[in-house]
Amino acid sequence: MQHVLFAFFMILLTVVAYSLMTLLYKRYSYSFLIPILTATILIILILLLFHIPYKSYMAGGQWINSLLGPSVAALAYPLYKQRYFLLNHFFTILGGVLVSAISGMVTVGLLAKILGINHTLILSIIPKSLTTPVAIEVARGLEGNASMTIVSCLIAGIFGVIVAPTIFKYLRVQSPIGRGIALGSASHSMGTSKAAEYSELTFSMSSVTMTLCAILGSFLGPIVAWLFHI
Repeated sequence: MQHVLFAFFMILLTVVAYSLMTLLYKRYSYSFLIPILTATILIILILLLFHIPYKSYMAGGQWINSLLGPSVAALAYPLYKQRYFLLNHFFTILGGVLVSAISGMVTVGLLAKILGINHTLILSIIPKSLTTPVAIEVARGLEGNASMTIVSCLIAGIFGVIVAPTIFKYLRVQSPIGRGIALGSASHSMGTSKAAEYSELTFSMSSVTMTLCAILGSFLGPIVAWLFHI
């Protein structure tokens, strides 16, 4: 019973922390105050302050984590609403997704090889721009470390969401297609969440890009690993 109560409090901690940080972000809409970043920092500080091990936190956190897959599937609804637009721009979208997926994996693999990074770590960060559930499976297939994959996905997502507004501003990217593809391919679900702040069309573009990147990345990951003889 005590274990169940503790798990419940960890779930409550996560929900409350995220809700509070969401209110903060709505009040001060700076990119570096995105809820997933600030809520994560807040939870880490609380765990450190009360000496709560990560394993104990995950007694409740695992239930939230299990909702990650279904939440990705729920993105099908905005895709359905924008289905005609997406079909009319299919080749533009597919071309953008192919370029972003290939360049994302090749550049990180090339940089990692140049820096002489640990073999297992390289395999773990190759799928960094895929949505987390898919990236984990790709990394496991490459014999990488799933935990490091989660961290790399988190870093890629947060960094992309923070710098995207600045890049859009200075490069004058106004197109919903361009913004959606950029956010969905570079920052997966976090980028898609950010895309919702621009417009429903941008959100839909990011959703379909994230989905296509996940599918294509499943095939491209092993090829990129082989290409660099990693």
